[in-house]
Amino acid sequence: MIYKRYMKKILDLLLAFFGIVALSPVFLILIICIKMDSKGPVLFKQRRIGKGKSEFNILKFRTMKIDTPKDTPTHLLQDPESYITRVGKFMRKTSLDELPQIINILKGEMSIIGPRPCLWNQYDLIAERDKYGANDIYPGLTGWAQINGRDELPIDVKAKLDGIYVEKISFCFDVKCFFGTIISIVKHDGVVEGGTGEMGKVKETASTEGTVEFQGNERNLG
Repeated sequence: MIYKRYMKKILDLLLAFFGIVALSPVFLILIICIKMDSKGPVLFKQRRIGKGKSEFNILKFRTMKIDTPKDTPTHLLQDPESYITRVGKFMRKTSLDELPQIINILKGEMSIIGPRPCLWNQYDLIAERDKYGANDIYPGLTGWAQINGRDELPIDVKAKLDGIYVEKISFCFDVKCFFGTIISIVKHDGVVEGGTGEMGKVKETASTEGTVEFQGNERNLG
């Protein structure tokens, strides 16, 4: 497919370039707020799994205090709220902490749309994604799983949704994921800090696009 092999990468680079230029005032404001709110660097680096299970350092605006344990998912921390800064809470709810990943896209490590890159030591999710070929494409700033549950999804369901994205990659599907993400951010869908990954009920529907209906809580590490 021409889009999957060539056009997707070109669009990623073009949109990332124009995005970082257009959002530069937002970057500046967030940098000032982070520095005024707490001690530590502005950016946070973390080892993540990329295309072909290669490792890279994902970039985020720092939302947690500098004494937070490294490489530990938020939902595995005791009292995670105590580690999150005041500005960090706002950035997490609005997903503004993810903006520096535009740099990862410009470096060719990520795509705008794709499975969210998991931690290097999140072996269970990596293994599940292998079943669906989701480790064979570039991870994304957002993806199909993010607009169908985000932090509330258990690992097996999240991997299955990532697999659905792999099967349906196209310009139209990427556009759907992009605008679906905007709606999810505005509504704060699926954002639950410090959850354990337990769900009250998970029910898969037979919809043609593989949407999953569920009830429950989990704080993911997206």
